[in-house]
Amino acid sequence: MTTSTAPAVAYAQLWTADPGSWRAAGAAWAGATGLVDRRVGELADRAAALGGGWSGAAATAADGRLTGLRAELTAIAPALIEADQVLAEHAGRLAAAKGRLAAAVAVADASGLSIDRDGRVWADPARGRPSERDGPATARVVAALRDALELAGAADRVAAFRLDALSAAAGTGWATPPPPGRPARDATPAQVRAWWAGLTPPEQRWLVAHEQALVGRLDGVPVAARDQANRLLLGARRAELLAERRRLLTRVPPGPIESARLHWVDGRLAGLDALAERLTGPGGPRAYLLGLDTAGEGRVVVALGDPDHADRVVTYVPGMTAGLDDAPGELTRAGRVLDRCAVLAPGERSAAVLWLDYDAPDFLHEAVSAGQARDAAPGLHRFQEGLRATHEGPPARQTVLGHSYGSLVVGTAAREHGLAADALVFVGSPGVGAAHADELRVPPGQVWASTAPDDVIRLTRPPDELALRALRGLSPLAAVLTGPGRGEPELRFGADPAGPAFGGRVFDSGRHGHTGYWEPDNPALDGMARIVLGR
Repeated sequence: MTTSTAPAVAYAQLWTADPGSWRAAGAAWAGATGLVDRRVGELADRAAALGGGWSGAAATAADGRLTGLRAELTAIAPALIEADQVLAEHAGRLAAAKGRLAAAVAVADASGLSIDRDGRVWADPARGRPSERDGPATARVVAALRDALELAGAADRVAAFRLDALSAAAGTGWATPPPPGRPARDATPAQVRAWWAGLTPPEQRWLVAHEQALVGRLDGVPVAARDQANRLLLGARRAELLAERRRLLTRVPPGPIESARLHWVDGRLAGLDALAERLTGPGGPRAYLLGLDTAGEGRVVVALGDPDHADRVVTYVPGMTAGLDDAPGELTRAGRVLDRCAVLAPGERSAAVLWLDYDAPDFLHEAVSAGQARDAAPGLHRFQEGLRATHEGPPARQTVLGHSYGSLVVGTAAREHGLAADALVFVGSPGVGAAHADELRVPPGQVWASTAPDDVIRLTRPPDELALRALRGLSPLAAVLTGPGRGEPELRFGADPAGPAFGGRVFDSGRHGHTGYWEPDNPALDGMARIVLGR
């Protein structure tokens, strides 16, 4: 029995396709922005040198021409980044299609069926005696192969269309100033999305090139445009940190305060440089820069994979001491959840977001207050609403994951403002600002929590008042988190989300302490990924 599934060339192409090569090609296009920046700088230097010793009408004309050339070169950068986005998106779709193809082959193998190089499914007598079950099994495999090939074909069509549009725009007019008027600061993400959708592509590209700070921060602007704008700001943000460093070094020798501030600046610089390396590297999944602020301890929002086109999206909110200096490490945690999702569901497209757009506590006296969580909650609410507003196609399953103090941020946002989320996950939580899961306003059964057996946070949940008093005397952390006069077995910020009275669902964690939930051998990592996938 044989069944043709698709043209042989389609099956062969998908089987041999290499998504990584498309991703690397995109990264090469994006990497050319560095060359563009250098050429712009060289032209600026030449113009300054000429201006110092040349005057008159010819000098004015030459300066105008050099200014025009710099503007033309600057306008190329967004196009290079957009080409990278298109090719990375194509690579992601191909990877999902290959995952479905591999799953179909596995089903065929388990059913005693064979698939030849032309994509035909047949019952091989050498692998077992054909039976009445061969028909249904063959039909399932054929349908799975067709699904994989259709996804790959759609990927080709979308990428070709976007590249054609990019090429046409470069030849007919790249950017056009938009009409006056920008969204009010209190505009909702849905209103921002409607404003953006009402602009023409040349107007949108003009805003990316000329109003990067606006476009980069607006929840409701599509991920691709925000990524372009924020990447174009990277050089300026690094220059700000370098200028701050130079100011601190003007005092020789620096005093204790200046030394501490210099240490913090160096940490932010190191974090920014590591982040920039991840943004420009050819490894996948592609990173999208959705927000960046170097002031204070620094804030950053980065997505691994494109949330606007993913089937599953997890937003990770880190806890105490998180800042720009350790953003690369926090991004690694988000990436491990994403990697596990890819293993469990290779045919689906998932994205993970590091949301570090709040002032996380640095010291215990800050961590015992919910004030910073309350300040952060509206921003997290807006961000999740923005993900819903800009997503294309059927709604993605959205999960918000909070660790440590970040779980209080998530819980506060959910309880006080509502979160566009299908599931909430809390790990190593000191409480989420609620007494019961019902207060968090997500679908029933979609509040999850895990606490490692050796997580220090457990010290704040003694079994009785005698143990509580003992812990207050022995552990400063327990003392500040439990607070005076509290005898009930609760955390500082409400009921334990991993406790039976909270009404949530609990998943296991191994003995990896307060920060080891993302360790590869920890069952908590598998648990988080399964929740993200809805399994």
